[in-house]
Amino acid sequence: MDNEPKRRQHRSEAGRQFIDGLRRSLAEDDPWLAGWLQGMDGLDLVVAATSFAAERHAGQRRKDAAGTPYINHPIAVLDLLRQVGDVSDANILAAGLLHDTVEDTATTAEELEERFGPKIASLVMEVTDDKSLPKQARKRLQVVKAPRLSTGARQVKLADKIANLSDLLDAPPADWDNERMQAYARWSKEVVEGCRAASVPLARRFDAVYERAEEVLGM
Repeated sequence: MDNEPKRRQHRSEAGRQFIDGLRRSLAEDDPWLAGWLQGMDGLDLVVAATSFAAERHAGQRRKDAAGTPYINHPIAVLDLLRQVGDVSDANILAAGLLHDTVEDTATTAEELEERFGPKIASLVMEVTDDKSLPKQARKRLQVVKAPRLSTGARQVKLADKIANLSDLLDAPPADWDNERMQAYARWSKEVVEGCRAASVPLARRFDAVYERAEEVLGM
């Protein structure tokens, strides 16, 4: 018997519970943002993006030993964009939540455009790697393309690199040695150099995390 309808129902219920928590968190932690987003219909957009990301990343795990749910990462990106970067554009916040959906799930750019509009789809595609290319080529392209990204895409990229490097230090992948972590930190800094003008606060937060990486990893 096909259990997919039951699984979808379970994911939908879990998504509703998560969204209710997000709404309460916004109201408690950032009443101004909650009010502004509500007034501009932005809250519905961010909530819809959160629900979509949670469904598409369902079952995915981060590489740390504990196998942290992947959805924690795009939520961390959202939090950095708003709390550190002071980003209030709901399109950029939604793109932060959705930034890995095309790269790491079966989601397509066309689907994002249909669900969330061309602006958000464009932002997501700006920060999406071409998985048909070798890994090292993809990493080099991130460095080369970073300065050419739109302001919103560079803000998402900054928040993404902060979140990833912070996770690397706090909960490293179980199979990564110190040399590999150092290489990741240095590469992240190369990417960020092309993005830092998009948000001074986010760039400064990355610098602080990088300084900690230098200490922790002995760079």
